[in-house]
Amino acid sequence: MAHAKPAKTVFSCRACGGESPKWLGKCPHCGEWNTLDEVRAEAPQKHRFQALSAAGAGAAAQAVATLSEIEAADCERTSTGQEELDRVLGGGLVAGGVVLIGGDPGIGKSTLLLQALDAMSARLPVLYVTGEESGAQVALRARRLGLSGARVRVLAEIQLERILATIEAEKPALVVIDSIQTLYSSELTSAPGSVTQVRECAAQLTRVAKSGGLGGPGGSGGSGGPPGIALVLVGHVTKEGALAGPRVLEHIVDTVLYFEGDTHSSFRLVRAVKNRFGAVNEIGVFAMTERGLKGVANPSAIFLSTHGEPVPGSCVLVTLEGTRPLLVEIQALVDSGGASPRRLSVGLDRDRLAMLLAVLHRHAGVSCMDQDVFVNAVGGVRIDEPAADLAVLLAIQGSLRARALPRGFIAFGEVGLAGEVRPAPRGQERLREAAKLGFSVAVVPQANAPKKPIEGLEVHAVRRIEEAIDAVRSLA
Repeated sequence: MAHAKPAKTVFSCRACGGESPKWLGKCPHCGEWNTLDEVRAEAPQKHRFQALSAAGAGAAAQAVATLSEIEAADCERTSTGQEELDRVLGGGLVAGGVVLIGGDPGIGKSTLLLQALDAMSARLPVLYVTGEESGAQVALRARRLGLSGARVRVLAEIQLERILATIEAEKPALVVIDSIQTLYSSELTSAPGSVTQVRECAAQLTRVAKSGGLGGPGGSGGSGGPPGIALVLVGHVTKEGALAGPRVLEHIVDTVLYFEGDTHSSFRLVRAVKNRFGAVNEIGVFAMTERGLKGVANPSAIFLSTHGEPVPGSCVLVTLEGTRPLLVEIQALVDSGGASPRRLSVGLDRDRLAMLLAVLHRHAGVSCMDQDVFVNAVGGVRIDEPAADLAVLLAIQGSLRARALPRGFIAFGEVGLAGEVRPAPRGQERLREAAKLGFSVAVVPQANAPKKPIEGLEVHAVRRIEEAIDAVRSLA
């Protein structure tokens, strides 16, 4: 049987778009180094126009509709059987939706997806495509996790064309590709994992997922077309923690999830950074056990240390992760630093820490110029919102003065360069969550002061950082 001739390829520059018939270290058009990637060569303009005309001759033109006339319906979601994963996805998987999940090696991506596939296989046909393990290895992991795996279809394959043929034959409702960097198309000559292969394989799989199959004319939500296939792509990450491969990969998919956590810790976070079907910055919290990943019902317990008595340099913050208020302990250590004091933060922005120390000195008279300052968010969580400012400053001030904050104390609020304490979004939800978990004293921005008293919670509303420090001293 004759083999198909590989498609002709050229090398295109990522910087200027110029093309070269062969790979060069330096682009001959713009002079940039190491920017040439192999891509499929396009047909000449005349031939391409003729091909498009012939393809569209028998096809009916798509009707143009006014936006107000288009019927909008909510996407039907399918639960993955993992409540925390459903939360990050916005309620579950969507037919025709494409999800990209990345994380460090060994963090638990394959384990979580295998658990979800096993739970969904009782209701829907599912397919697990593994390019990094054999079928026997997948079966061994399933038995170790205590999964039956009776209805989970497994394909150990890395050639794109064979995977597409299997999808057409099996007609699954959910397909997991583990991982996209291992796939290759026989129409391209570059190696698996190259920019061209990753981009082409992802585009082909997304097209199939949206259309509901190789022969599907519609797409997810299309008029009269198949409902589409839910597709989950597992991606590698770089040393910097970003998804490996071309940036266009993140634009092709509907949802991008990051698996975070320390491999030496039993807790994992799944964070949504893009979601066309739900909220971004939502997180799911899991605990790694002998039986796989289990959702954590009360995540705040992870991020709070269990001190017998209040200790200097510790302040509890109520932060928001998507729709969920979380209580996180902020720890600060201030020590003699000599001529070149260090500023180090884990889980918080280091540049913002330097700015807050300047505000603390200028407006509250608390100087740390000759001190080392270390700040840490307990539990490995990363806090990006500025509402952590007030808790960070109170923790630093407590460590410097060797005075512990009162038991059951929480704080939140953004601190400006002028020393003002700005309100945090959804302050009432933060206060109610703190009261529910037994906290009794809060220092918050004036604009977040509750209109009605919250049972069991004494709230001190402040306008400036000086007032916040005075309020803490009065409580000691």
